Parts: sequence; C-alpha cells; structure tokens
Amino acid sequence: MTVSPRAQPSAESPCPCGRALTFAACCGAILAQERPAATAEDLMRSRFTAHAIGDHRYLHRSYLTTSRQPYVDEGDQDDLVWTRLEIHHHENGPRPDMATVEFSAYFDDHGQEGVLQEKSEFQRIQGIWYYTRTLRTGPAPVKSAGPKVGRNDPCPCGSGRKYKHCCLKVA
Repeated sequence: MTVSPRAQPSAESPCPCGRALTFAACCGAILAQERPAATAEDLMRSRFTAHAIGDHRYLHRSYLTTSRQPYVDEGDQDDLVWTRLEIHHHENGPRPDMATVEFSAYFDDHGQEGVLQEKSEFQRIQGIWYYTRTLRTGPAPVKSAGPKVGRNDPCPCGSGRKYKHCCLKVA
C-alpha cells in the first residue's frame, strides 16, 4: 500500500503499516492513545504510520529521549513519502522489557524509491513501549554459511597447496 504524505487514513482504510487490519483496529488506536502498543513491533509499526501521516507529536511521545519533554512543533519536518514497511525480525532482549526490531521502511523521494534499513532497540517502562535508539543502519551483516577454512587445510581455490601458503598469504 502506498501512503500519501500527511493524509490521515479513514478508520476503515488499510493501515499504512502493512498489516491486514484497518487503521482503526491497528495503528490508529495506538496513535490516538486509546491503547498502548502491545509489543515493540507494534510500536515500530505505529511509528512508521506516524511518519507516513506526519504525526510528529506521536513520534516525539514514543521516543524515550524526548517523551518527557514538552513537544515543540517544528513545522513540516520532511518531504519524503513513506510507502511501505517490512518487518524482518522482532526479538525480545536479554530482559523482558527490552526488544529489537529489524525493518526496512521504503519511501519515495521526488520520484526515487529509497529504503531505510535499520535495527532498532525498544524499551518498556511501566507497561509502555518506547523507541530508544538505532543499533544498526543498513542491511544485516552477511554470515558465511560454510565452514571456516583453517590455515593448514587445502586451499579452497583448488591449487592443491595449503591455505596458509596460497590465498591466506594474499589476503
């Protein structure tokens, strides 16, 4: 679903966060403070929706660093059109009140599609989830699926020599 900037969805329209729910049943109730986000992923989805519709007051309120400070309206803060959200991974942290969410948020910047890939940290305080910080921007690091080559193993290039006397020397 493509979301137009600053357009408040109707209660029955699909939620901008991408879930197969209406705006009222999904992020609308969270943005309106009718109910808190149940999980860190729910908070992430509601923050994406807030970016898409320009609800900067909600973004201020749901960010731990600014949540206890008075909101100051700084006018229209960006001209990106946030188009869709993909959640890749949601994981509870070492404590039940901590979690991380890996996601890709797509946007249209003057006709060019862009993507913000991020892993973010969330914290629950007195039953309320807050965005705390970005842990990583960009895609997740690639992990080798195969076994690691030892120094004395045959070189994977097929030369017949030991790895330490062949490609390890070059690297």
